Amino acid sequence: MTPHPLTWLYVPGDRPPVVAKALATGADVVVIDLEDAVAPERKEYARAATAELLTGPPPVPVHVRVNALDSPWSAGDLAALAALPGLAGLRLPKVTAPADIRQVATATPVPLYALLESALGIEHAYAIATAHPALRGIAVGEADLRADLGVRADAGLDWPRSRVVVAARAAGLAPPPQSVHPDIRDLDGLAASCAHGRSLGFLGRAAIHPRQLPVIERAYLPTPAEIEHAETIIKAAAAKEGAQALPDGRFIDAAVVTMAQRTLSLARRD
Repeated sequence: MTPHPLTWLYVPGDRPPVVAKALATGADVVVIDLEDAVAPERKEYARAATAELLTGPPPVPVHVRVNALDSPWSAGDLAALAALPGLAGLRLPKVTAPADIRQVATATPVPLYALLESALGIEHAYAIATAHPALRGIAVGEADLRADLGVRADAGLDWPRSRVVVAARAAGLAPPPQSVHPDIRDLDGLAASCAHGRSLGFLGRAAIHPRQLPVIERAYLPTPAEIEHAETIIKAAAAKEGAQALPDGRFIDAAVVTMAQRTLSLARRD
C-alpha cells in the first residue's frame, strides 16, 4: 500500500464494471462496499463478485467494507473473503467495542480497519484502537454518527472527530482519513472541508466519486510554501543543535523539527 494513502474510493460491490473503472482512477485504495451501497437482495451477488475479483492481485490495494457484525450477512462475508490473496484490508462498520475487533481477528489474517459510527463507538475509541494487533486503523462514519447524535450543524461533529484522531495517535495507529463528502458536485465545499479536516489531524479522505480524488490529494499534500518552510527548519536544525530562532524570528525546537520531518515525508509519499 502507498505509505501515506490519501484517497480511499468507495464503490458498490454489486457493480463489477464500476469496480473495474475504480481500479484505474488513481485512488490510493479502492474500497469495495458490501454494506450500505448494496440492497439486501443483492448482497450475495456482491459478495460473490468481490470474491472473484480478489482471487488474484488487483492493480491497487483493495479493501472490502463487509456488513456489520450483527447483520445476517457478516459471517458469509468473512467466510468468503478472509483468505483471498487480493484482499489488502477489511473495513468493519459500526464497531462499538473491542470485542468486535477480536472476534474478526481470530478468523482472518487480513489487516482490519474499524469504522466508529455511533456514540458508543466514539466513547470506546481508544479501547477499540488497542483491541488487537491486526487493527491498523480507525475512522469516523459520519452519516450514521450524525443520525445517532441528532447533530445538524457540521461543527457538532468536531469533538468526536478529534476524539478519534487522538485515540488513533495514542494507540500508535496512522492518522485516520476523513469520512466522505456526500455532495459529489460540491468540489469547493469538499476542498474547504478537507482543509478543516487537515487542521484537526486527519490524513486523507474517503471518496464516493473519482472527481473528488484530485481535490482530496491537493488538500492533504503539503503546499510548496509548507515544503520550503520545512526544508528551512531541517537545514537549521542540522547546522545547530537545540532550540533556536530562525533569521525571520520563528522559533524552532525538537517538536517543530518533528513536524517538519513529517511534512517532508508526506511530500515524498514515503
